[in-house]
Amino acid sequence: MLSDSPVHAILAASDIDRARAWYADRLGLEPIREREGQLLYRIGPSILTVYRTSSAGTAKNTVAEWHVNDLRAEMAALRARGLVFEDYDFGRAKTVDGIMVDPEDGSLNAWFTDSEGNVLGIVQGDPTTTF
Repeated sequence: MLSDSPVHAILAASDIDRARAWYADRLGLEPIREREGQLLYRIGPSILTVYRTSSAGTAKNTVAEWHVNDLRAEMAALRARGLVFEDYDFGRAKTVDGIMVDPEDGSLNAWFTDSEGNVLGIVQGDPTTTF
């Protein structure tokens, strides 16, 4: 059943070489496998694929997120690598210095975009309740 099977994120890139460099420079990730127009990353028990397509950057929503124990420490490390966090105003909640506290569950949330315009997130909180 699908409920018992792993799932992984697949992100679009218009320039696969630029994406490879960005993921290495900003996130410290190196692909475990490469083939024409496709990069495959292992992140913990998860897999992230980045593939070349002309539709890159068209999704304006969060396409993947990491669940971490210490969001502020992760942000500090990523900022040291040149990563810039987005600021959003959702009405009831908004980011302050890149961090939004969810008014419902208290989780901490932050977002950034990759070189291809994909919106990625980081969440500190129980992953079963932070949706």
